[in-house]
Order: sequence, then structure tokens, then C-alpha cells
Amino acid sequence: MHPDEQEEFNKILQEYMAQNPDIKITALYKETETLRSGFQIAAIGGAGPDIVWGPSDQVGPFEAMGIILPLDTLFDKKYLSKFDPKALVYGHGHLYSIADKIGNHLMLIYNKSLLPDPPRTMDELIADGEKFDEATKGHALVWNYTEPYFFIPFLTGFNGWVMDSLGNPTLDTQAMISALEFMKDLRDKYEIIPKSCDYETADALFKEGKAEMIINGPWSFGSYKRAGLDFGVARIPFMKETGLWPAPMVSPMGYSINASIPSWKIPEVVKFVRFLLSPQVQLEFTTHFETIPTLTELYNDTSVQNNEVIKGSEDEMEVGRPMPIIPELRAIWDAMRPSYQAVLGGTETPEQAAKEMQRSAVQKIKEMNE
Repeated sequence: MHPDEQEEFNKILQEYMAQNPDIKITALYKETETLRSGFQIAAIGGAGPDIVWGPSDQVGPFEAMGIILPLDTLFDKKYLSKFDPKALVYGHGHLYSIADKIGNHLMLIYNKSLLPDPPRTMDELIADGEKFDEATKGHALVWNYTEPYFFIPFLTGFNGWVMDSLGNPTLDTQAMISALEFMKDLRDKYEIIPKSCDYETADALFKEGKAEMIINGPWSFGSYKRAGLDFGVARIPFMKETGLWPAPMVSPMGYSINASIPSWKIPEVVKFVRFLLSPQVQLEFTTHFETIPTLTELYNDTSVQNNEVIKGSEDEMEVGRPMPIIPELRAIWDAMRPSYQAVLGGTETPEQAAKEMQRSAVQKIKEMNE
């Protein structure tokens, strides 16, 4: 949860505690990877927070470790039927997370004052980008090069994916090689993206008007509004070479309950989760941060229907692919990251990187299951 969202969440907590003066709640905010590892260590030891919130891919390892409770025994079917099915995350036949937001996907965000109409194809993006860079010495497009999650739309644009239906890694493929080569060409051949770029750099360049477009997710909308940017949202441009739309991973963001909490506490925890998932709380976030709510009754609300950013986000989500929630995905991310960065650093070719990603992923999954 980003700082501006944390501020809004803290207001909601204060509201709940004012309504329930006997209840005291403390929120802990952690970066996704820190939260995941920290919660695992704490919960295995019988400690940790009562409720954990985050993307759906954390559900797989948490469920495998037995550190979160099945929620289908705590929330009745009538209540659950009010949610978009994409908001309910199951594992081995049981519900383990209920989302208050769906999407959490990457998309093309563009500065309307620099680029009134976003490119529809990668060819258009490159042609426009070369003109923009030559005229301004800025960058047409920026994104976080350091995380493989941001690489997924390029991989899927060449018809690749990270695993097969059995959870086996599928990284040493021609799609992976082509996607890595394409990304390098954007930087080294067409020179429309920076030589290096992490999340903070990309975000700063876009906010300062030094980049026309950024590939980022809905968590960034609030900060762009605060920065006074007039921005629009569109699909990541179409790959004419393959006839495919780049497909980002799509996942709900939701709440799970720590399996270590004492039974006497569960009713109060369930009551609080219901409050966090309520229409008024979901609309608060939709209004401030253009997030896509999960209660279907809200889909006809004017704050959703008339919001062009949400419509653009939903349009991108239509071509996205669900994020796998099995534990093997964690090993695949860890295997992809070094070679992905080595290609950009010039120490591995795309072919070498694809082979090393596959070898490393197979090894890490083997170690994980031993």
C-alpha cells in the first residue's frame, strides 16, 4: 500500500475505532516482499498480525504453510455472492482471500499535455518516441527495469508465459528471447527509454514531465493526481509482429486471516474485515485512487461509470492474464530477476538469460519442495 493510500487507510481505521471504542487497531505497512517473508516467519511461530492484505500470489505459499484460515467457514455464501468472482481467491477448494480491489495490473499511463492520443501499436510508440526524444531530449517511455513483474507484458506480447498448467517453469523459450531482444532494442536501437531505470527513477521522470508515458499500475494513480498531472490510461500497445496484445498479470488485492489468532478473537476480526470490504470503504478508495471495487453493486455507481481512468484500467484488464497463486511463482520470480537484469547490464545475451532463468527456476522449485 503506497503512502497516499496508507493515509486514507489510517482515516478509515480511526473511523472504525471511533465506532467501536473498545477496539484498538494498529496498521503495519511493509513493502510486498518484506511483508511476505515477515508474515511467514511470524505466523509460523504463532505470532504476526491478525489480518494480512496483499496481492493474490502470496496466498499460494501462505496456504501451503497453513498460516492463513479458510474463509469459507467464516463468511457465508450469501455474503460472498455479492463479490465479483475475481475477488475470491481459492486454494485446494477453500477460500483464502477476499479482495477489496481487482486488477493490480500494469498498463500504459500517458501525460495528456505531452501526448494527447496514446499509441495503439508498438510501431506507433517507437515512431512517436523517436520524435519526442529528438525534440526534447527526454524519454518517450519509462518503467521499472529492475523487476521481472514489469517484463511480463513484453513476454506475453511474444506469446510467452512463466509456467505451464502444472506449475513447471517455461522460461527457456523463443518468446522469452524475442521479448528480451525487443526490450533491449527499445533502449539501444530506438533509444526511446532510459539507459537504466528503477521504479523511483521512472516515477520521477513521469511526474516531472520528462517522460510521455510510463508502464505502471493503479497504485500510482493517487500520486499522479497529487502531482497535478493530467493523465490518461490505455492498453500497452499492440504487437503487430505477433498479432497479440501484451497481457499484464492481473490479481486481486485482498484480506486473509492469520491462522494463529485465538478463537475468541475471530468474530471481531471477521467484523472488521467486513467493514473494510463494505461499499462505503471501497468507494472511498475508488474515489481517491481510481481503484476497481469488488462488490458488484458498485459497478453502476456514477463514481465508477463516469471515471475514464477506471474505464481505461478495465480495458487493459480485459487482455490480462490471472496471476498464478501457486508457490512455484515465487521461485520463478527469483530465478528471472538476475538474468533479466544481466541482459540489461550487457553481461548475458537473451539466449543465455533464457537458459539460466529456466535452470535456476527448476533448481529453486526443487529446493523449495525438498
